[in-house]
Amino acid sequence: MSPELLSALREDLAAKRPVAIATHLATQAQRRIHPDDTADALHEAVIQALRTDKPQTVEDADGSWFVRPYNPPLQMLVVGAVHIAQALVPMAKLAGYSVSVVDPRGQWANPERFPNTELHVEWPDEWMEAHPPHTRTAVIVLTHDPKIDDPALEGALRSGAFYIGALGSKGNHGKRRQRLAKLGFDDADLDRIHGPIGLAIGARSPAEIAIATLAQVTSALRQAK
Repeated sequence: MSPELLSALREDLAAKRPVAIATHLATQAQRRIHPDDTADALHEAVIQALRTDKPQTVEDADGSWFVRPYNPPLQMLVVGAVHIAQALVPMAKLAGYSVSVVDPRGQWANPERFPNTELHVEWPDEWMEAHPPHTRTAVIVLTHDPKIDDPALEGALRSGAFYIGALGSKGNHGKRRQRLAKLGFDDADLDRIHGPIGLAIGARSPAEIAIATLAQVTSALRQAK
C-alpha cells in the first residue's frame, strides 16, 4: 500500500467512514472505494464486503480484484428512551454495538434510566443530519409517536443504515408507510423498514421485544445478501 493510500485509509478509519481497498490481482494496483461512490462491479463488491465484513473477489473489464473492507465499529441508534430501549441498550452493548439513545423528551432520556449510555436530548432527524447512519448502523425507532418516529425514519431511509426497525402494529405501520410515501419514498424504500419491529417470536414484554429486535438486527447484519 502506498504511503498516500495508507494516509487516506487512516483518515477514513479515524472518521469512522466505511471504506474498502480493492487490489488488482495481476498488477497489484489499488483503489480506495467508499460505499457511496459511483456504482460499478467493484462498488457492488464493496457494498457486499462492508455488509458482511468479509473480503470479496470480483471480476470486471480490467480483470480480477480482491476487495478488503475496513469497517467502523457497529453502531446502534435508538430513537425513543422507552422501556423497550432500557432492555435493548445493555443487550446491544454486549453484542458489540456502540449505542446512542436520542429522544427530545428529557424526562425520558436521562442517566437514571440509561446509566453509562450516550444520550442526546434532540430531535432524531437533526441528530442524524450531523451524524449520518452508515452501513454499520442499525436504527431502532421506538417512540410510537409520529412526530418523532416519522422524521427519524425519513433520516434513516436517506442513509446507508443496514437495519431500520419501527415499533407499532401492522395497521400503524401501514399508515406510517402512507405518510412516508407522501414524502417521495417508493415501496422499495419503505420495504427497508422492519415493522412491526423484531422477529415474530410472540414477544410481549419490553425485554422480550428487545430480544426479538436484537435477533432481527443480527440476522440483517450476518445474513446480508
